[in-house]
Amino acid sequence: MAEPTPGTLLGEMRAKAPLVQCITNFVAMNIAANTLLAAGASPAMVHDMRESGEFAAVAGALTVNIGTLSPEWLGGMRAAAEAATRAGRPWVLDPVAHFATDFRRRATQGLMELRPTIVRGNASEILALGGGVGQGRGVDSGDEVAAAESVARALARETGAVIAVSGAVDFVTDGERSARVHGGSELMPRVTALGCALTCLVGAFAATRPDRSFEATLAAFAMFAAAGEAAAREAAGPGSFGWRFLDALAAVGPADLDADGRVVTA
Repeated sequence: MAEPTPGTLLGEMRAKAPLVQCITNFVAMNIAANTLLAAGASPAMVHDMRESGEFAAVAGALTVNIGTLSPEWLGGMRAAAEAATRAGRPWVLDPVAHFATDFRRRATQGLMELRPTIVRGNASEILALGGGVGQGRGVDSGDEVAAAESVARALARETGAVIAVSGAVDFVTDGERSARVHGGSELMPRVTALGCALTCLVGAFAATRPDRSFEATLAAFAMFAAAGEAAAREAAGPGSFGWRFLDALAAVGPADLDADGRVVTA
């Protein structure tokens, strides 16, 4: 069977409008929810451990972002991840600045032991997750994507997860296959929490094709790149880019994701 293209998966995602449980940080909640709505999916920001596990069993996918971590939120993350795994639902981990403190390192190690389907991070986060030393400062990456590619491949083989590295040119690998995604805009890092929102969008595509995690991740990255490219054409700066980006997410079509040079095998 032929591998589905990003454009094909976009059509499927919009037709399905999957419910995605997003356990994300305080900064990202609004933009993450609006990103999913604009793209065609349905967000649910359910994080409390008294209900997160129960909800994960019925959602199409779970995304976990440790940006504003606390012991209570970590309990909700673990309960949801365990329930998603039991129910056979894909889940995505975004280990934000996991190298910055001991609490974050331990929390991320515990979440990785629960075997996420997909891990998305910037180059510094992926380098550190693979045991390397990066130049990251807090949530900001100090490393180029290319520096993390070999570590990402090894980490994918070790964990069985698809590893996705965000940057000027994104890199996605399942340990055997790899691809780079081109597009986006230099304005994207200047709008808070767009990377966190991308993690949630990856969850929407993973929910659409849980048997195609690699292709689903590429489709989400291609949609983000196409929308960023389109929004930047008319934006005067970060402020106008932010709302134009949401409009662009709603407007991009399958042909934009499948354009020549958008996704290139690595």
